Amino acid sequence: ERLAKALVEKGILTTEKQNFLLFDMTTHPVCNASEKQRLLKRLQESVLERWVNEPQRMERRTLALLVLAHASDVLENVFASLADDKYDVAMNRTKDLLDMDPEVEAAKGRGTEMIWAVLAAFNKS
Repeated sequence: ERLAKALVEKGILTTEKQNFLLFDMTTHPVCNASEKQRLLKRLQESVLERWVNEPQRMERRTLALLVLAHASDVLENVFASLADDKYDVAMNRTKDLLDMDPEVEAAKGRGTEMIWAVLAAFNKS
């Protein structure tokens, strides 16, 4: 909820009440769909066209987004609009990345220790 509130304050999300059967629920839809599309395109390109095959050389924000998308169970949605062959390549590359040992990768440094710690925490749950 704190994260959603911060994103509302930054103008990324809005707050709406929606009725789901008997309950009113607060939802936080995206304000700017083009920003969401830009982010999806960035992740798709990073895995398909700018793939570095080594997480140490990957941009930290991109690595963090991939880990968070995986942890949020929306990683498949990121690649859903791709053609089947590109979808398979993207999913295989991210699977290989996410299957790496977080402790080994964190020990390599480069300021990604926290990202790998988050992945390790989600892998344990």
